[in-house]
Amino acid sequence: MTNLDKELETLNKITNMQKNLLGSIYGDFFSAGNSGSSVGTNGSSVSGSNGNASGNTNTTKDPEKIEQEKKIGEAADSLGNAIDNANAALGEAKNLLASGPDIKTATETEEKPEEPEEDPMESLDKLIGLAGIKDDVKELAAFVKVQKARQDQGLKSVPVSLHLVFTGNPGTGKTTVARIIARIYKQIGVLSKGQLVEVDRSGLVAGYVGQTAIKTSEQIKKAKGGVLFIDEAYALSQKDDAFGQEAIDTILKAMEDNRDDFVVIVAGYTEPMKKFIESNPGLKSRFNKYIEFPDYNIDELEEIFYMNCDKYDYKVDEDVKHQIRALITAKKIENIDNFANAREVRNLFEEIITNQARRISTIENPTGDDMMTILREDLEDLSIIAGNKNSDGDHTEKSSETPEERADDAPSQA
Repeated sequence: MTNLDKELETLNKITNMQKNLLGSIYGDFFSAGNSGSSVGTNGSSVSGSNGNASGNTNTTKDPEKIEQEKKIGEAADSLGNAIDNANAALGEAKNLLASGPDIKTATETEEKPEEPEEDPMESLDKLIGLAGIKDDVKELAAFVKVQKARQDQGLKSVPVSLHLVFTGNPGTGKTTVARIIARIYKQIGVLSKGQLVEVDRSGLVAGYVGQTAIKTSEQIKKAKGGVLFIDEAYALSQKDDAFGQEAIDTILKAMEDNRDDFVVIVAGYTEPMKKFIESNPGLKSRFNKYIEFPDYNIDELEEIFYMNCDKYDYKVDEDVKHQIRALITAKKIENIDNFANAREVRNLFEEIITNQARRISTIENPTGDDMMTILREDLEDLSIIAGNKNSDGDHTEKSSETPEERADDAPSQA
């Protein structure tokens, strides 16, 4: 509830209190006179249908009527006091509103202007590595932009498919680039919204016949005006998989029906994706642009690690930097056939800062510098080190080495 709502609620309560007081006093007022008297406009007592006007001062008043008039007078005084009190309370509330901050109603509230969104090409250029990908995206954007301009000028344009196939290992930036492409397409004018809706098989396929088309259509509806990004799309094309085929057919129809404001990007491992596209004539005719995402090299992976450090206010002690590089190298070698690139680096970063948090929790009154700095002892007991020890056949049980000895062994283990 906003401050305005609270103040209005207070005013309403005061107003209702005023009405209740008035109603109560009026009730007392009339109950006092219902035995045969009422109050005239001049404040004099008027008898009921069987009485006479009491304005004549020479008329001797009945003691009962005198008592009634007394009650009426007291009720009138109470009425005046109640009105004064309620008005005073209402005035105080109004003064409180006037002296407080400038409060506007919802319709009057000026929305804070949103910061201008970064140019998608600038976002693309800021990505670590991916030099070939950046060139491919810029060439695609330039071609699409010119064809759109030709079409706007009434010239013939070469038909171009905006749908793309992203191939490569996990963690190579496919989703990030897809999001940037969606914004580029919007900037050019080929998409109306430029949002990215990311799904996989589980987001498209239902467990009952006929339900998959409904579920897939819901995702397509969310993505209209933008990009539907299907990760591990080959999972939709499995042997004797009627559900997956139903999802594919629904997507192909949507691509045809909404060709002017709907883009699909499918992504996954290189070889399975090629087989997936070639397995269906409809897919093959609509997806003819492939962008291969290579694995990051060690320098780029190391840069990604320090990018995470900068993002979350961590810094690495100078004596530890060579060990960080060694650990990244070991991770890549350990998973050479299925390396998750930036995800592996992110996992390593999270393991290290978890160890660092465990160490910092034992320090009494740690400084900001303590909480920022990653030291050599924060690299011990990492999964990559434990994994290497077990793979060598040594130290299958917990090592008897001291933490200092294990930390010294980290580079050699890597």
